[in-house]
Amino acid sequence: MTSSAAAPRRLRRRPDWAGRNYTLLTAASVVTSLGSQGALIAAAFAVLDAGGDGGDVGLVAAARTLPLVLFLLIGGAVADRLPRHRVMVAANALNCLSQAAFAVLVLAGEPQLWQMMLLTALGGTGQAFFGPAAEGMLMSSVSGEQVGRAFALFRLATQGSGLGGAAVGGAMVAAIGPGWVLAADAAAFAVAGSLRAFLDVSHIPPREPGEGLLADLRDGWREVVGRPWLWSIVAQFSVVVAVVAAAESVYGPLVARDSLGGAAPWGLALGAFGAGNVGGAILMMRWKPRRMLLAGTLCVFPLAAPSAALAVPLSVAGLCAVMFVSGVALEVFGVSWMTALHQEIPEDRLSRVSAYDWFGSVSMVPLATALAGPAEEAFGRTAALWGCTVLVVVVTAAVLCVSDVRNMTRRTKEVVLGVPTASEPAGWQGPAEGS
Repeated sequence: MTSSAAAPRRLRRRPDWAGRNYTLLTAASVVTSLGSQGALIAAAFAVLDAGGDGGDVGLVAAARTLPLVLFLLIGGAVADRLPRHRVMVAANALNCLSQAAFAVLVLAGEPQLWQMMLLTALGGTGQAFFGPAAEGMLMSSVSGEQVGRAFALFRLATQGSGLGGAAVGGAMVAAIGPGWVLAADAAAFAVAGSLRAFLDVSHIPPREPGEGLLADLRDGWREVVGRPWLWSIVAQFSVVVAVVAAAESVYGPLVARDSLGGAAPWGLALGAFGAGNVGGAILMMRWKPRRMLLAGTLCVFPLAAPSAALAVPLSVAGLCAVMFVSGVALEVFGVSWMTALHQEIPEDRLSRVSAYDWFGSVSMVPLATALAGPAEEAFGRTAALWGCTVLVVVVTAAVLCVSDVRNMTRRTKEVVLGVPTASEPAGWQGPAEGS
């Protein structure tokens, strides 16, 4: 009797918290991460193979970022108004078609810069609608005490496949050319979109008719500004992401060229950061800090270390160690942040809040990368890098002054009939149905 009772447990293929939607979302994310990371490398080399220079590569990258900034908030409102899985599938279809067209142009020979910018901009538009819908869908697919572990496993799968996709994509670009890598990315979007089409949204209550898109955006804004912990961390990361992007996309390659031996050591350092992401996700599958936002915010301080390491500069081994630690720290913050959003934000507003979060993170990146060169000329590269370090430390210390960031605790019990348990703060109304 003991062996027969144990048999079902041995045959169970996934834990209780990894339901059908969660499994489909994770599998689709793995597929797109494998394709997209290689496609980023392929797009840069497609520009260079067509006779472009570094400035042209930057223009193509900016063409993706601009529509992402412009349409993110609209994408969040749309994702809370329509069934999220349909928004995700439509965005995947747009990404598939734009990448397929990009691949055809490259394989046909000598694509024009404006054509590559246009197709890349379509990809950024798709991402603007996909991102908020995907985050809202992921958060509504898990519940209970294991949400942190679920988010950590999702990020582990995504980061691990992205790391592998970058390595495989780089090798494929060298072996068969960028056009075929772009075609593979288009196929990955088609596969992922097909998986997401099978998502079940019956557990999500139908949306009540609203007053319009602008009203939805205002509701999302009120949700953000009414929570000091939320708007303060969004504001913090608008600075952190911008200065880290400037340090790593502009100053990092220059320091590597002048002091570390070229592109290979810098690629090794970026690989160490990716490995740290994987390590941090593994850590968060086991560690559930009670004061999740405090733990996550403290782990933002190490993100100042890579800029300092480049300012010194450290040896390649020292830089890789710093990048690994910062990668671990970023994942600790990421899982803690997703857990806080899942716990505190009503299900029907998750995508709008996610859109404001994303918007804060990406809106200042183009400005920061554009000003990186003038800042280097005005103050010198070393001073500019130390400035990046100081900015990360200062804004992170400022966020710790917010009491909710220091004191918010993880809830360990479910809500029954909308009545808060003893582990929940007074005034909390319980999660929306389906969260």
